[in-house]
Amino acid sequence: MIYLPQPQPSSHCENFYYITMLRDPVSRYLSEWKHVQRGATWKTSLHMCDGRSPTPDELPTCYPGDDWSGVSLREFMDCTYNLANNRQVRMLADLSLVGCYNLTFMNESERNAILLQSAKSNLKNMAFFGLTEFQRKTQFLFERTFNLKFISPFTQFNITRASNVEINEGARRRIEELNFLDVQLYEFAKDLFQQRYHRTKQLQRQRDRQRRRGERRLQQDRRGHRWSQQEASPEGAVTEDYNSQVVRW
Repeated sequence: MIYLPQPQPSSHCENFYYITMLRDPVSRYLSEWKHVQRGATWKTSLHMCDGRSPTPDELPTCYPGDDWSGVSLREFMDCTYNLANNRQVRMLADLSLVGCYNLTFMNESERNAILLQSAKSNLKNMAFFGLTEFQRKTQFLFERTFNLKFISPFTQFNITRASNVEINEGARRRIEELNFLDVQLYEFAKDLFQQRYHRTKQLQRQRDRQRRRGERRLQQDRRGHRWSQQEASPEGAVTEDYNSQVVRW
């Protein structure tokens, strides 16, 4: 998640716009697996919630050593404490609503429903969010939302580490099951994203039409002004001026 400063000229305090990028849950999960397989860890993350970090019992680790280098996809999926599962919902939701990482705080189905609803609500209230699968539309929305212009267009890279991973249908279904909250959030996000995109496009077309009408009006006013000036000028004055120029020549 990212935040952008919102300038407040009349105040010494700063407000912030929270923005984020979402990704197709299966592609995101595979990408994280490849990242962890290469030795990446989040050991320095404190996972703070309600003023404290989770206990080792609340958040056990998936591997005993310094990292999880070389982990297979099956091993990655089999760890029930893997924070890659439903990561997007967890990162967007208010965990304090469900007792943070304490899984005994409430039953699982109630916890999942609250997390998903919280993530949807927070996403909807964000000034902007983008989808990695729609780079050009994401750029369009960002530029119109914040009145900023990127120096070059976003590039859609369809070939990624995740796309190079070949998995069978069974593995794909298993990933979708592990990330069932993220799958629902992403469907919600795609619909909301398209609504914002089409609404912004419509507003831009309306502004463009108003601008063109204003430009036509201005041109008509200028032509009318020139015609009135010509009608007010006596023909004799033009002839006299022309004759005087001829004499000089």
